[in-house]
Amino acid sequence: MKLWHALIIIIPLMYFAAVGAASAQERMPEQIRTVDIPRVSRPPEFEDFINGTPREAELVITDFRQIDPGDGDPISQPTTAYLSYDDKNLYAAFIAKDDPSKIRATMGRRDALNSEDRVGISLDTFYDGQRNYWFESNPYGVQMDGANSNGAVDTNFDTLWYSEGRIVEDGYVVLITIPFKSLRFPNKPVQTWGLMVSRNIQRSNEWANWPHVSWRLRPSWAGQFGAMTGIRDISPARNMQLIPYAGFSNLRYLMSPFESGLQYKTENDFRAGLDAKMVLRDSLTLDMTLNPDFSQVESDSPQVTINQRFEVFFPEKRPFFIENADYFQTPEDLFFSRRMADPQFGARLTGKIGRWAIGALAGDDRAQGEVAPEDADYYGDRAAIGVFRLYREIGRDSGIGALVTSRDFAGSSNRVFSMDTRLQLSRNLLLTGQLMGSRSRLLDGGSRNGTAGYLHLGKSGRHFTAGAYYRDRSPEFETDLGFITRVDIRETGGNARYSWRPAKGSIVSFGPSFSGSVIYDHGGTLTDWTASPSFRMELPRQTTLSFTRNENFERFAGIDFRRNSNTVSIYS
Repeated sequence: MKLWHALIIIIPLMYFAAVGAASAQERMPEQIRTVDIPRVSRPPEFEDFINGTPREAELVITDFRQIDPGDGDPISQPTTAYLSYDDKNLYAAFIAKDDPSKIRATMGRRDALNSEDRVGISLDTFYDGQRNYWFESNPYGVQMDGANSNGAVDTNFDTLWYSEGRIVEDGYVVLITIPFKSLRFPNKPVQTWGLMVSRNIQRSNEWANWPHVSWRLRPSWAGQFGAMTGIRDISPARNMQLIPYAGFSNLRYLMSPFESGLQYKTENDFRAGLDAKMVLRDSLTLDMTLNPDFSQVESDSPQVTINQRFEVFFPEKRPFFIENADYFQTPEDLFFSRRMADPQFGARLTGKIGRWAIGALAGDDRAQGEVAPEDADYYGDRAAIGVFRLYREIGRDSGIGALVTSRDFAGSSNRVFSMDTRLQLSRNLLLTGQLMGSRSRLLDGGSRNGTAGYLHLGKSGRHFTAGAYYRDRSPEFETDLGFITRVDIRETGGNARYSWRPAKGSIVSFGPSFSGSVIYDHGGTLTDWTASPSFRMELPRQTTLSFTRNENFERFAGIDFRRNSNTVSIYS
């Protein structure tokens, strides 16, 4: 056991030391490239690209370079992107040459394109290297979009944009139209945006971009984008949305029969509310809701929730909370919006002012008062909720932030204070840390104050990837608005992976990896440990073969449990 504990900590550190010199020899990402996008008076038509009809003007990009499986190699299939804009929209058209019989594309649902051939465009509209939007389409025009903030991908992001696609005799053509009112950007007469265009060819495990970027060489993704200039005098205009609703229902049902005859009961219900969105100075978004109607929100994916040791996570899907949700994110999840289960009103301000990212939320929640016993003093009460987040960007890859959350219900309260940082120590070495404190007053009049901390050091590379972390949460730490499944822990963990990437042959990559963790409580008792060595081989056509050994220890209710397993899996 002690050997496993030592290996879990030492192996990542050995990797850091062993590859430190080698990583210095890895090729630096290409220098930032600048392109100029033209303004047009006539929007390009989809048929123009099918028929080869000349357009008014456009930026042409052809130099797509691989991220996978090569590192900077030219794309295997000719690809051209055409970009232009007008007063209202940004246009990105793609002509992707290929054998039509080998193209992978289906008429599927939105945001389910990970196994499809596709093209896309990513935009860093504030050109800060910290966050970006991305929009992708498969050859039939089926859409997938999202937002990326400091490496945290938000696939729940959905906005209004348009796409058309068609498979033709020598490949496929896609036209993407993005309204400026669907984006947030600085209030300036002249814009400079970060730009990346991409193509995925699934049968060859190929992902290529312009400019050549590599997530393995720098943790900052948007920081490697090209610079797109030429955008002038644009605005989302008067972007205001008001969505009222009203509903009335009448119910008449049979009560239990009595000797005197059948009896019926009638119930009436009326419900009305309003959702509103306003864009302030292009980059700030104000969302408001009054008695929101969430009845049409997409249902949660099925999960087993019975007999689980820890709480099961369900992602947020309600529109009021989705836009700019990443503005409230911290390394430890201290604001989980689904804690506001049944709000009657809410207001949320998110956006950027210069190098500052701001998120503020105020609202209430009727849920706890509704389920309270009818004889309780707080039956029918509601919780008052407030959240404030401030993040200051440092350079193009680093930053420091603060988060405060507050929840009051009846005579109880919970306050959480946090400071976090993201520091780019070198081109592929990233340090993330967070310090937290909580002050709670309980319904019975008692109090509970706690602290927590998190530190992670990670190195990315084309061949070597490694990371180590430490997490500490005191027994008294509490966050009513966060998603923290467990307290009273001191956890140390790490992972390491090495990948060989043959230049020729049928193997894309192969190599060993290791991950593990050790958890003690604050009394010094060992409660959990895991160790998981594995070997993985990646083949063409999205085929992988892996061998894994799992060793686990868990102490629950004073009883020690040991589990182990051997797994062989193949996926194609």
